[in-house]
Amino acid sequence: MKPKKTILCVDDNEQALSIRKILLETRGYRVVACKDGEVALEAFRRGGVDLVLTDLLMPGVDGSRLIEEVKRVSPQTPTVLISGRTKIYERETLADVFLPKGLYEPAELLERIRLLLVRKRGPKRQVEPRPPGAKAAHAGVAHVNVA
Repeated sequence: MKPKKTILCVDDNEQALSIRKILLETRGYRVVACKDGEVALEAFRRGGVDLVLTDLLMPGVDGSRLIEEVKRVSPQTPTVLISGRTKIYERETLADVFLPKGLYEPAELLERIRLLLVRKRGPKRQVEPRPPGAKAAHAGVAHVNVA
């Protein structure tokens, strides 16, 4: 059984946060839910987060700033930025994906998350085939190509 991926989900709107948490948990993700960016940043720094999903507009540390800090600490961690007031995000952002609230289906959010987590893992390793009768250079060691 594969270990569950952990998603840090951040939104100052408790109802939206609760809905996203249930959506993600029913798909097998572990969810750390936070109502503000500062608490979310502390949770991220404790480790174990595979992806960050955050609302843009929040008091204090907003979603854009949260993502900047996440990427500074861990550039490979995938991030998704969501906004209900902004349909097209015009400022520079380090987010891997931007989704305007109300203009995407939950299935699209889940698929984007799945793809980001696959990308974070990196390409699958493939065993290089050897010609018949050829012996490995080191007994018990397969030749591996990393794409």
